[in-house]
Amino acid sequence: MAASEKNEEQLTTAKTLNNVPWCEQYERMISGMLYNSWVPELASTRFKARAWCHRYNSYFPSSLEGANFSTLQAARLIMLREILGSINGDDVFIEPPFTVDYGCNVRLGARFYANFNLTILDCGLVTIGDRVMLGPNVSILAATHETEVQSRRDEIEYAKPVVIGNDCWIGGHVVILPGVEIGDGCTIAAGSVVSRSIPAWSVAMGAPAKVVKKVTPVEDMPRTTSSME
Repeated sequence: MAASEKNEEQLTTAKTLNNVPWCEQYERMISGMLYNSWVPELASTRFKARAWCHRYNSYFPSSLEGANFSTLQAARLIMLREILGSINGDDVFIEPPFTVDYGCNVRLGARFYANFNLTILDCGLVTIGDRVMLGPNVSILAATHETEVQSRRDEIEYAKPVVIGNDCWIGGHVVILPGVEIGDGCTIAAGSVVSRSIPAWSVAMGAPAKVVKKVTPVEDMPRTTSSME
């Protein structure tokens, strides 16, 4: 169900992000309220995101330039900072193809790695912690719609934030649905559909994903901060 009022916590977080298309409908969108995605500010930002995705997914340096994985990662990091809302640290690697809806609503922690074909529909804020690894074909979906038909006819939708904690491993072909929070230290088995929040230090699998075992908690690591953030 969509929210009936603006979410001050989400709005405060959004003010720390880069490239945000601030307007009334953006505030409603990240607050989980019904909103119109076709206002000029939002439509323009999605268009820019699609152009960016095309460039990111088609870029590859020539071997004649002495390129290697280190130089490739550095070049891609520069590109990622152009579109994403926040990146902590410089050790981030996302294999193309990579698709975002807006990009500005994504916050990545340090040492993030995503394998091929990551899709993030970041109509709501998507927050990913440190040392998170994603397998291929993962979908993180903050966008949703009402089941009543009229609002879909009217092109009205809403979103819910997604949070993934530190030290998580998300297997290939996992789908993470709107409003889900995955706690620290979790493993989500390949092919799972995460429709409800998963507590920290859990292994979950299935559709819908359910906790099948717990793992031993570890102490948190000191957080690194990039001078470029």
